[in-house]
Amino acid sequence: MVMLLELNEVLIEGERQTSSMMAYAGELTCLTGGTATRRTRWLLAMQGFIPVTHGCICIDGEPLTTASSPVMRKLISYSPSRLCESGEVTTYKPPTVQDVFSLRQNRDIPISNGILGEEVRRIGADADDPRVQLLAVAVLLNRPIVIVDDPPVEAGAYLKQLTAKGKLVVVATGDDRLLAFADKVAELL
Repeated sequence: MVMLLELNEVLIEGERQTSSMMAYAGELTCLTGGTATRRTRWLLAMQGFIPVTHGCICIDGEPLTTASSPVMRKLISYSPSRLCESGEVTTYKPPTVQDVFSLRQNRDIPISNGILGEEVRRIGADADDPRVQLLAVAVLLNRPIVIVDDPPVEAGAYLKQLTAKGKLVVVATGDDRLLAFADKVAELL
């Protein structure tokens, strides 16, 4: 069975318009439209961090609920667009690289600076770009679903390679050049 992430007429807290999409393993789905903040909120909802007020988000037919979201998040690697600035107040604080590996479920992942550096080089984008580093960490977690917020365009071919390895990849982007790598495009209205 092919893994599926489905949004069925979903309305999230703070939005006025519902969204629907189906993202499958082996495909790259791009989420476009709206502002960067809106796209980020939808990615967070796909992980259970933003409440759904209507409709249903499902992973392989199982609804993502308050109770199920901690278990479902073990299937997901999330690459935020940035880490929070010191002192910044947000609803959801993206993790630091150290935070990711301090989590109990990630402690057994053997990642060194060398392995991280190799993955950063594979991405083929500016290694000094924090988005590239965050993407490398997300991929090294080796989860079946990879959700990426605002990756650099140069990472498009790398993201497409992940789908060839059977990953379900969802990318939020405002850059139309990334759409060339997409199997599907879901647009926020």
